[in-house]
Amino acid sequence: MTETTRRSVMLGAGGIGVAALLTACGSEGGGTGGGEPVAETPASTPSGSPVAGKKEALAQTADIPVGGGTVFKDKKIVVTQPKAGEFKAFTSVCTHQGCDVGSVSDGVIVCPCHGSKFAIADGSVTDGPAGRPLEKKEIKVEGGSIVLG
Repeated sequence: MTETTRRSVMLGAGGIGVAALLTACGSEGGGTGGGEPVAETPASTPSGSPVAGKKEALAQTADIPVGGGTVFKDKKIVVTQPKAGEFKAFTSVCTHQGCDVGSVSDGVIVCPCHGSKFAIADGSVTDGPAGRPLEKKEIKVEGGSIVLG
């Protein structure tokens, strides 16, 4: 009579786990991996129309308030409009301890973690504890859309 030991049960369970992992990580070429190939779609504006150069629109210019701005948490970017028709972009990651800035109001970008504030015109520190400005990001206005780059 064979006796089942704890070691043999654990080894068997580990082997099943490895087999499941290898099956899940099958080839990307549409073989037996079970996953469907992902088709790339062209970038588009929030209204769904394609943007020149396949760049995704962050926002429409009309959506960014004059003297304020909008934080795009998923893109790690904050876009501001210091003066009518003048748009700026900065990283939304605070230079103090890496928190995401939370809002833009009264001409400043505000980090909710420790209260650092940055100027909407150039990303400079207006109130610490941050000691460095927000990193500038390149944006372009194409028609009524604001795009990265």
